[in-house]
Amino acid sequence: MNIVLLSGGSGKRLWPLSNDILSKQFLTLLKNDKGQSESMVQRVYRQIRASNPVADIFVSCNKNQTDVLNKQLEAVEVIAEPTRRDTFPAIVLAAAYLHFVKGLGLDETFVVCPIDVFAHQAYFEKLGQLKADHIGLLGAVPTYPSTKYGYILDSQFVEKPTIEKAQALIDAGALWNCGVFALKLGYVLDKAKPYVTGSAYEAYYTQYHQLPKTSFDYEVAEKESALAVTTYDGVWKDLGTWNTLTEEMAKDIHGKNIYLDATDTHVINMLNVPVIVKDVDNAVVIASHDGILVTTKPSSAHLKPLTEQVTSQPMYEQRIWGEYQVIDNNPKNVVKRIYMDAGGATETTRPTVQAIYTVISGKGIATIDAQDHLLTPGDVIKISSLQAYSLIAATQMELIAIEHVA
Repeated sequence: MNIVLLSGGSGKRLWPLSNDILSKQFLTLLKNDKGQSESMVQRVYRQIRASNPVADIFVSCNKNQTDVLNKQLEAVEVIAEPTRRDTFPAIVLAAAYLHFVKGLGLDETFVVCPIDVFAHQAYFEKLGQLKADHIGLLGAVPTYPSTKYGYILDSQFVEKPTIEKAQALIDAGALWNCGVFALKLGYVLDKAKPYVTGSAYEAYYTQYHQLPKTSFDYEVAEKESALAVTTYDGVWKDLGTWNTLTEEMAKDIHGKNIYLDATDTHVINMLNVPVIVKDVDNAVVIASHDGILVTTKPSSAHLKPLTEQVTSQPMYEQRIWGEYQVIDNNPKNVVKRIYMDAGGATETTRPTVQAIYTVISGKGIATIDAQDHLLTPGDVIKISSLQAYSLIAATQMELIAIEHVA
């Protein structure tokens, strides 16, 4: 069984923790059966493995997210999207990867599943029951008239209806659209023929920008009459808003220096400053490197129009070797505080501008133009745009980097 998990979204409704790099699916706010923290990516992967230990699992994500993905799922195979577009291009690229790179035949079936879902184990067992003569769908039995989900009724799609329309759909036997597809590789690649020329994976990758920036539902599924719908009757929700995510979070408080006196309020603090919340009930309070959010839980579902107005670059990023935060960003310099894990190593690269690194703590090695330099606390290294360099941390290492913009 071939399963592709779609993990390319930026999750703007979970601002300010979710951004283009550290998206919502990587936030370690859930808890597993042992009470340990885990992310959506880790949870869904674990549940699929429990249902089908021998399934071939692939994760489709933006190329900028591969570091954090590999850090959370070390063994998974990644299909890296060159740019962020939508589910139709992502599914086409995944089909091309399975056919041209993995050598699967055009008649082979693969299942596409969103990675930001919260469901019980029976949901993942249903993935193996989907039929894909043309398109196989998975629909969840609704538990309330939601205006945030799409519906499937008699092979027809209805997107995010009003509450009155949603209730009428439920009364008529409609299911929530789980965004799961069972598809033949050849069927998907045929849908891409008007946009891509060539018969190799590289053709699909380099022409990725020519694929319509739209959902697979809109581009394909809503125009297809031969749909096979499998029903799932159990817990299912999209953890795409703070309102739904806080229902499944491991605890009410995440972080340090939090002082909370409120009812049904969740607080997350990623900063080194105290956060006090007094008598603000049924709310979400987030203090992060990218911004501060205070909202009631019901209103959190409607944040996207506001977050889309935020144009600043992410101030915090996780990498395979550790993490960094931007502590100052001005027209002349970008200053970063870098934390490298013991054994972590950056790729060899050339800075686009001059960079100066100061070692705060720990030990490591800087390789500059093939020459190794031992790094200890207090050491300063200067790297020009003409030099190739990499960093290796022998122990946990903290550095301050100053990148000269001009």
